[in-house]
Amino acid sequence: MSYNDRRKLVAAMLLAALLAGCHSGNDDDDGSGGPPETPPPQRGTLLQNPPTHLSTVTTTDLLAKLAGGSDEVKQVLALFGEAECSIDVHQIQYHTVDAGGGATTASGALMVPNGPSDACEGPRPILLYAHGTTTDRDFNIANLDDTANAEGLIIAAVFAAHGYIVVAPNYAGYDTSTLQYHPYLNAEQSSSEMIDALTAARSALPTQLAAGTSDNGKLFITGYSQGGHVAMATHRAMQEAAMTVTASGPMSWPYALAAFGDAVFFGQVNASAPLVFTFAIAGYQHAYGDIYAAPTDIFEARYATGIDTLLPTTLPRSALFEQGKLPHDQLFSGTPPDPAFAANTPATEPAALAPIFAAGFGPDNLVTNGYRLAYLDDALANPDGGWPTTTTGAPATAPANTLRRAFKANDLRNWTPASPMLLCAGSQDPTVFFLNTQLLQGYWAASGGNPPVTVLDVDSAKTDGDPFDELKTGFAAFKDLIAAAAVAGGADDGGASAVAEAYHSTLVPPFCIAAVRSTFDGL
Repeated sequence: MSYNDRRKLVAAMLLAALLAGCHSGNDDDDGSGGPPETPPPQRGTLLQNPPTHLSTVTTTDLLAKLAGGSDEVKQVLALFGEAECSIDVHQIQYHTVDAGGGATTASGALMVPNGPSDACEGPRPILLYAHGTTTDRDFNIANLDDTANAEGLIIAAVFAAHGYIVVAPNYAGYDTSTLQYHPYLNAEQSSSEMIDALTAARSALPTQLAAGTSDNGKLFITGYSQGGHVAMATHRAMQEAAMTVTASGPMSWPYALAAFGDAVFFGQVNASAPLVFTFAIAGYQHAYGDIYAAPTDIFEARYATGIDTLLPTTLPRSALFEQGKLPHDQLFSGTPPDPAFAANTPATEPAALAPIFAAGFGPDNLVTNGYRLAYLDDALANPDGGWPTTTTGAPATAPANTLRRAFKANDLRNWTPASPMLLCAGSQDPTVFFLNTQLLQGYWAASGGNPPVTVLDVDSAKTDGDPFDELKTGFAAFKDLIAAAAVAGGADDGGASAVAEAYHSTLVPPFCIAAVRSTFDGL
């Protein structure tokens, strides 16, 4: 069975699961004569109904939390102004699946707007949100009292406080989940879990909503960073299962995962590469079982012990580097694995990102040279159809390297959205390259598709009649502000390093989220 056939079967099973419950007959007798087997928990059912009510956040409370937050949070406040609605925040816990399709549990947030305004009660749209990468095993996006939970505050302020019912999973492997790992960048698992979280939240709504608030049938999906990949995978899965998606807004993540992986191995090492690579490898080993026979097949011996269970963790991210469990930047050795790849150790183009690429090489490398060479040899023998040369625009037909096969299985260049989508990112992002958005456009063009997709580069020049004129102006001003502050602090590179460090985590998010909200509001 091909991957696409398997994915369609999973989609059909999802739909069947959602419609389950109207059958007849005796399911307790399995014909064996023995006691009936206990059926697995039904996916998308709540472990606790009604779910736990964590807090009621008034508009005054929210403003106080925002005012004391990070620069990112303050930027959102400036973009959106005063909140309209108070928010009832609940923690949902639900049955879902792991990377192998086995039963597990996960948790998340259900944020319900309420208040006297027409925007806060009555039939309201649902916003299904996927969060970005976190190493914190205890992460709970529903805990708005956690000062480290800037993402939860942002989503509350931007969406729930403006009348959206927000459903935001923590993902399997986090918070109260019973799973001992996280299926990172696994499109099938993450989209299944998002649907399960939505099903669970909807089952709670009749008993949890205040002031007559209800689901009006409109569903919007968005997410940033890792959540961008999750959001697009969820849109794809729901479309294949004939479920309603009003619109989606994936933001800043490698949708063209196979091409992105090849670019990294060919020397375009992105910021945070060791952490992202470790997360992905562990998740794919759990899902497919064939990425390596032993961790030292890929990882240098000094990092290999325990690396398969390292993430997520209760250690602070800084401690991972300080304790030598992971290198901060150095994914590959500074010595080429073969003289033929000297020009790729590191890559030097595009020039604006060359300093980021260079930081990814050195003596503290995570990945062995032998593994890098094996990957590169397969990439040359079985090239991607979109990078570095455009042919089909799709991933390689038959990669032999097991990691390249895993990347292909989770690459999203294999569908065309039927409902509106806004793809937002910044073209100079050193963590998630803009080529992912460009490769999706190329795939759709090569396949003859003309989907209702709008692409926004917040770091681009304004055009006549540009609907995102103000956002681009604000982005440029914020970027200049970060650079100027760095120069005032003694930076001798014009603030370039400070901008690069802030780009993916602080600079782009508020402007992309503002664009997504604006788009959703108009539908």
